[in-house]
Amino acid sequence: MTDARAKIAGVNVGVLDVGANTLRLLVAARDGGQLVAVREERVQLGLGEEIERTGEISAEKLEETALNAETRVRSARKLGCAAIEVFVTSPGRQAGNGQELLERLADATGAPTRVLTAQEEAELAWRGAVASAEDVPSTIAVCDVGGGSAQITVGSADGGPAWVRSVDIGSLRLTRRAFRQDPPSPHDVLRAREIITEAFDELTPPLPLGALAVGGTARSLRRIAGERLGPEEINQAVDELLTLGSEEIAKSYKLEPQRAKTITAGTLILGEIQRRLNVPLEVGRGGLREGAALMLLDSTLAATA
Repeated sequence: MTDARAKIAGVNVGVLDVGANTLRLLVAARDGGQLVAVREERVQLGLGEEIERTGEISAEKLEETALNAETRVRSARKLGCAAIEVFVTSPGRQAGNGQELLERLADATGAPTRVLTAQEEAELAWRGAVASAEDVPSTIAVCDVGGGSAQITVGSADGGPAWVRSVDIGSLRLTRRAFRQDPPSPHDVLRAREIITEAFDELTPPLPLGALAVGGTARSLRRIAGERLGPEEINQAVDELLTLGSEEIAKSYKLEPQRAKTITAGTLILGEIQRRLNVPLEVGRGGLREGAALMLLDSTLAATA
């Protein structure tokens, strides 16, 4: 949990992101034209693990998610947010009882709640990443490997997103489907690469001049391979990760246990995206929540103008 130490002028808004691995709150405001985080909170839930195992979210996990969402939205309200939105990513699209999850979240928080389409998720991640980046080239891609899916968007700072695709494979989902051992065996890795190849089979993105990688997989991989993720850096990271069990990965790179279990699969997916974009990936600072906060700030200010 982090808090701003100085009072930030302007309007606060809050966005609550319910994803495959974690539930995250961002309260943000604009300061001198830049988006500034006033408060951030997160809790590990592992919804994607249940969805992959049973096809839906258990009653106990629904209750846990609703209670955590209620607590975080209460925190946002205490900070005087002019608007708060709750959005669900891959769990809402992939769980058999995704609508029930949505209803429980809406009842618990009293805030507008919706499931993002894959395209909306990709476009918001693109906007948040580009707004937080410096020296943006004329065409730029943003990729976000989540627990249940991966999004790739190519566009320009002037024109916005122009090409958007979502692939229905993420770090948690691939781990569950491909890996039988910890660390993964050569056969596990071969199976994972086959799943990735099939998932990306018809994906032919326009080639950008630069690319940003955002989301939990990219942030975690930065601790292992650095800010620039070219083919050499990604391949070296994969080789290193395959020599370590998840407990060793968590200890060596100070990752949460759940992230340590899925980082190898996430790195393999990022490697495939990098290969298809044909430019190094730079780990971005902004992403989905920042993009959602910017859009909510714009709509809130427009409504009060």
